[in-house]
Amino acid sequence: MIEIRRVFTHVEHIHHEFGPRADTPLVRGAIGVVLTNPFAGRYEPDILPMMALLDPVGVDMAHKLHAAMDVPLDQIATYGKGAIVGADGELEHGALWHVPGGYAMRELLGWKGSRVAYTAGKAEEKSGQPANALSIVPSTKKVGPPGATLDVPLTNINASYVRGQFDAIEVRVPGAPAADEIVFILAMSTGYRVHARVGGLLAKDISKWDGLR
Repeated sequence: MIEIRRVFTHVEHIHHEFGPRADTPLVRGAIGVVLTNPFAGRYEPDILPMMALLDPVGVDMAHKLHAAMDVPLDQIATYGKGAIVGADGELEHGALWHVPGGYAMRELLGWKGSRVAYTAGKAEEKSGQPANALSIVPSTKKVGPPGATLDVPLTNINASYVRGQFDAIEVRVPGAPAADEIVFILAMSTGYRVHARVGGLLAKDISKWDGLR
């Protein structure tokens, strides 16, 4: 059911945004996998089995993206995910990426919860997880033509309301998705927007569950 055509990786180092040069550049990266949509051109009521098949794809992509960014794992501060569904598919096909993509990054970054419980629709307990990547992975998705762009949101891995790290990365895979394909995307960065100065919660001030309400 999973037939991969292409994997596309994009990494950027941002030194300034027309202000003072940053002491340390912001590193942002995204990876997109282009694969055949087995449900293209028809309505399939039971699409959930594909979610489990995407689990190893998500894990592989998370590790590939981290390797491409070439930064220590503990420097990854934000993450996000997305999907572009080809014209013969439906938006709900992109939603299959929520668990395989999001939890692949969370587990890579130290999260200790149960993706099985989440897949089954059970609430995640907000206790007993003194680990990393506690925050929900923001996402976006759309149906689009070949070469469509997607602005993938990025927020802090432990507290969604760290305002200086609200960000997005534009992702485009040339020639994809074809009408019968999906592009699944993961994104990560090393943190604050260059020249961030609009106040709000700081990453260094996060306490348990702060900013997750």
